[in-house]
Amino acid sequence: MLAINWDDVIGVIQSISTHLIVGVIAIIVGIIAIVAVKGLKKPLKRLVRGEVLVAMVLVIVVIANLICTGPMNTLLTSVAGKPVSKIDAKTTEEATDLVSEIVEEGAVLLKNDDNVLPVTSGKLNVFGWGSTNPCYGGTGSGALNDAYPTVNLIKGLNDAGIETNKELTKFYTDYEDKHPEVGMMSCDWTLPEPNVSLYTDEMMNNAKEFSNTAMVVISRVGGEGADLPTDMAAVADGTYKADIPMTYDDSVNEGKDWDKGDHFLQLSNREEEMLDLVCKNFDNVIVVYNGANPFELGFINDYKQIKGAYWCAGAGQSGFDGFGRIVSGEVNPSGRLVDTFVYDLTKAPTWNNMGEFEYTNMSDFKVDATAFSPETQPTFVNYVEGIYVGYKFYETAATEGLIDYDKTVQYPFGYGLSYSTFEQKIVNSSTEGDTVTLTVEVKNTGSVAGKDVVEVYYNPPYTNGGIEKSSANLVTYTKTGSIEPGATQTVEVSFDKEDMASYDSKTAKAYVLEQGDYVVSINSDSHTVLDSVNVNVPETIKYGEDNKRESDVSVATNEFDFAEGDVTYLSRADKFANYEEATKAPTSTEMSDEAKAGFYNVSNYDAKAGEKDEDPDAEYPTTGKNTGINLVDMRGVDYDDEKWDTFMDQLTIKEMNSMTSLGGYQTAAIKSVGKYRTNDCDGPASINNNFTGQGSVGFPAAVVIAATWNNELANKFGDSIGTMADQMDTAGWYGPAMNIHRTAFAGRNFEYYSEDGVLSGDIAASAIQGAQAHGVYAYMKHFALNDQETNRTSMLCTWANEQAIREVYLKPFEKSVKDGGSLAVMSSFNYIGNRWAGGCSELLEDVLRGEWGFKGFVETDYFGVYGYMNADQAIRNGTDLMLVNYATEANDMKYTETAGAQQKLRQSAKRILYVVANSRQYSELGIEQSQQPNRWETILKVVDVCAAIILIAWEILLIVNFNKRRKEVVVEQAE
Repeated sequence: MLAINWDDVIGVIQSISTHLIVGVIAIIVGIIAIVAVKGLKKPLKRLVRGEVLVAMVLVIVVIANLICTGPMNTLLTSVAGKPVSKIDAKTTEEATDLVSEIVEEGAVLLKNDDNVLPVTSGKLNVFGWGSTNPCYGGTGSGALNDAYPTVNLIKGLNDAGIETNKELTKFYTDYEDKHPEVGMMSCDWTLPEPNVSLYTDEMMNNAKEFSNTAMVVISRVGGEGADLPTDMAAVADGTYKADIPMTYDDSVNEGKDWDKGDHFLQLSNREEEMLDLVCKNFDNVIVVYNGANPFELGFINDYKQIKGAYWCAGAGQSGFDGFGRIVSGEVNPSGRLVDTFVYDLTKAPTWNNMGEFEYTNMSDFKVDATAFSPETQPTFVNYVEGIYVGYKFYETAATEGLIDYDKTVQYPFGYGLSYSTFEQKIVNSSTEGDTVTLTVEVKNTGSVAGKDVVEVYYNPPYTNGGIEKSSANLVTYTKTGSIEPGATQTVEVSFDKEDMASYDSKTAKAYVLEQGDYVVSINSDSHTVLDSVNVNVPETIKYGEDNKRESDVSVATNEFDFAEGDVTYLSRADKFANYEEATKAPTSTEMSDEAKAGFYNVSNYDAKAGEKDEDPDAEYPTTGKNTGINLVDMRGVDYDDEKWDTFMDQLTIKEMNSMTSLGGYQTAAIKSVGKYRTNDCDGPASINNNFTGQGSVGFPAAVVIAATWNNELANKFGDSIGTMADQMDTAGWYGPAMNIHRTAFAGRNFEYYSEDGVLSGDIAASAIQGAQAHGVYAYMKHFALNDQETNRTSMLCTWANEQAIREVYLKPFEKSVKDGGSLAVMSSFNYIGNRWAGGCSELLEDVLRGEWGFKGFVETDYFGVYGYMNADQAIRNGTDLMLVNYATEANDMKYTETAGAQQKLRQSAKRILYVVANSRQYSELGIEQSQQPNRWETILKVVDVCAAIILIAWEILLIVNFNKRRKEVVVEQAE
């Protein structure tokens, strides 16, 4: 099966237009020539016409070859390349088991009054359309591959020994058969929840006789390309403003689903009515929220009948088997929330500053509509909350008296219950050098064996009006093994003092660890302290030029002043005195003159302008010199070894440009140095080849992996991805994704880990280590501040202050480089301030490589014809590879005349080659797979040989016939 991206096909057609024009011209010339020979004698006229036809066919064959080996090369190789490598049955089985294991530790028990859970009666009524059509993950590149069967929620319960009400299940499946696919696409927000009038008295009486316990499933799906709607009534009547069409069908449920002001992350009218019906008929009700985005779950407290609740997001291919084992009690839940669940999402500090905002003074940079996007002009979003994202806001706001915590937050970050109970206490703490170590005893005080999570937070000293600081900050964590009832497990956790430093962008312009007592605590969640110690810092430490952080290669200092913009940022000063001013909707929709002067897209970026930033002493690199070194010889050679210079001297400018410009789902081959083509495939929940349709087992949504709070399990996930990728002849994995859950409404939250950078970074780093152990380079993405889908390809200018950028949004990427050893990066569509992320040297050179020591390569996000991405700007500023597999107007360097430009191109090529040389592509299996001939090339050769034989035979026949006819004419004239 082929799963071709038709945008790619359109792009290829556009890129081969020159060849087609030449072919058409040749055919026209041929036709004119045929017509022009009318006056010649008959034998000669036939010969000329025949020769012209031969020439025309030859032109067509040549052009077809040029197209296939040129613009179509990479697409053909992707679609019809080497024989497809298969994942073996054992690996698939192990991956499937791991999917269930992740859900067993990643589903979160939210409520369990009267010990209603686990379900021990063996029978269960399951209500809600999501019970038979649940969320398995999300849509877009993070979706599951449909080549593998999925275990739905009902089957998961049945497999765990729980008998479910078949009449209810049939009721939902019959209803959904009339409304296929609704509610499952990221831009279709119809929820097919049946009207309560369809639940007959007989059905409800049968249900009560079947079991006295009911489970209600509420599902929500998000995906790539669209954020979740904040006004469902406007979506229903077609007035909701969004960058892609949103569909909704209120005739599905024969009634009004949404009231004015309702949003997608609260109950619809149909769901409310169904819940009322269930609670009137059953005394024991269990709610399952099946969605990645934090939901308004206040209704759980409004019904005395609702005694139990779980959060189980997209469970992947087989994860509902694991969930079933939790419900039955075979497995004790140990998951913890990765986001803060609040009662009212409209009161979040981000509510007024997310979504659709378009500049009114940027029409000069308008981009015409293309096959890839509608007409657009620059847009923006203001990260007004600064560092106060998620729990860091709610905990600090409560400390300062801005909010009533209990009335605002329902379930804190890090919250999760167990069928057992645990006690944690710090039995020892020490500070040796710059390392803080806690020894924690965890005792199971309940009656069921289970795992617990040790969450470590710090509360730093804060000076009113000084450096912004949250009163709660996750610094590290660990998960215990299974602890038997009455038993105790001792764990040790440690972190560096520098991890408690705050970034001072105003005065020190560096990380600063201020003098005072830091309260280091072990918590059951971000709000509930179990035990604590004080760690004293006797004098303020500035991590500046003479004292950089131990984890940095070079000192961190201000790089993103340009991204702060004309924005009022939320401040803790005077108990958040500026809260109303900072968090209101933007009052200005104009970009400042200063920012506008430095704004670039394709319309005004001058490739030659980069000369001014070049090293005036730069020398032209040696090119095209045959030194006899193949890429396989460079495997294991240190990046800074001089042998790389000798190797790189062999490449021509054309070869380097070809490799950097054609990086769509691959790195391109360079035959002169034995560089094999690699397959790079979509993720992050699986390995999906968009062209062959082949894919791997799909894992649970990233939020579920993070909710395990288990780095070892995340590593096993990466290890499984690496194993399957290796067997699929895939060297690059487009994952993991680790942007921040800035708002609950971000459509892609399912494939991003958390609202917290430390948790996201540790889970991501563990997954990267697992994949790269197999030589599969993992593209950490999307770098950076790509935290909403709305306007993501509409030149979205993201304004944020330096402290928030470093402490919140870059944190997962920083950990992935420093702890995970990441070798590949996918940058993001958006602009940081007024600079495209893929062309931002401060991000890609100064921070990523300079401060963190990254030695891999950076690829763009999809290099569509969006009007602002271009290779000259990208390569000059730290990007190395364009994610496209055909020629566009901007994906290759147009200006390579100067020594500086050639040095930049050579540097990008080296980075790609360094990673590939050390990847699985140059393992024994990888080389064997690479040396297999491409099927399409073999077919083309056969076609060429056949065409040559036909043309030669045709030519011989023309000459023979010409000679024969000429002799006949001579004889006729003689007579």
